[in-house]
Amino acid sequence: MQDPGQLRLLALIERHGSLAAAAQALGLTPAAVTQQVARAERDWQAPLVLRGPRGAALTPAGSLLARHGQVIDEQLAQATTELAGLLGHLSLRLRVGAFQAPSVHLLPPALTALRHRHPDADVSVEDLQSEHGVEEVAAGRLDLAVIASWDKLPDPPPRVTVETLLLDPMVVVLPDDHPLAARHPVGAPIRLEELRDESWVTILAGHAAREQFDRGVADAGFTPRIRFQTASYAVAQALVGTGIGVALVSRLALTDVPGTTHRELAHPRPHRRLHVVTATETSLTPLVNVFVTLLRDVAERITENWAEE
Repeated sequence: MQDPGQLRLLALIERHGSLAAAAQALGLTPAAVTQQVARAERDWQAPLVLRGPRGAALTPAGSLLARHGQVIDEQLAQATTELAGLLGHLSLRLRVGAFQAPSVHLLPPALTALRHRHPDADVSVEDLQSEHGVEEVAAGRLDLAVIASWDKLPDPPPRVTVETLLLDPMVVVLPDDHPLAARHPVGAPIRLEELRDESWVTILAGHAAREQFDRGVADAGFTPRIRFQTASYAVAQALVGTGIGVALVSRLALTDVPGTTHRELAHPRPHRRLHVVTATETSLTPLVNVFVTLLRDVAERITENWAEE
């Protein structure tokens, strides 16, 4: 099979008019170019180059092949230009997916900092259910995802990295006039077994958060009286505000609904983990690494604020 590089060589010889000039354009020695011409003539089984005291000229066969070499050169130049444009775009691109709590508390300060550092960044954010985060990054549809896990850590496929950002403890949300709120001032944790006689607002059955809740109350030795189930911590807190029951809610998801208060749970406290998911190889999307660093900083500040409360 003939080498397409031979066509480019002939195009350069025709353009520059000498083997020496073609050699310089290719970064080769004249001797190396002479050898390549000889090899091309053997491969194509035709004389291709006429050498003379004033340089080199192509035979009709050489000119024919040189025209195809010129097309290859033009296509290479176009490919180089398009690739440079693509890489430039990728270097500024950041496609982020996250569920509600990090979208409210982690992403805004990190995005603000990113805009100050890279005002020309091409950023998009979309709502994402945690169970789809790893899949979306692995498929290349997202550059970064923030997801949650409860008791089971994510098991990423090859070429995907999952890093834990913070531990988000569960707290109990109570009506603000609840007797337990009076008996346990802020800073005095409640044991889960103290809530055995309460009515509960819980996450829907089948969700990882609900499975964690079910294990927790079983370990505490009681079967909860569940009055309402929802997929949303925000809805759960709104219902607690009506006095219908109590709920376990992640600390990050607290919304301070009027008529509610919250207390920490005694150790061992159930919690969820927030993770950032990225491709392992990020050389073409450098803003991913920048944004992960910013998310780490935000997560650290949130954790420090919780410790001070």
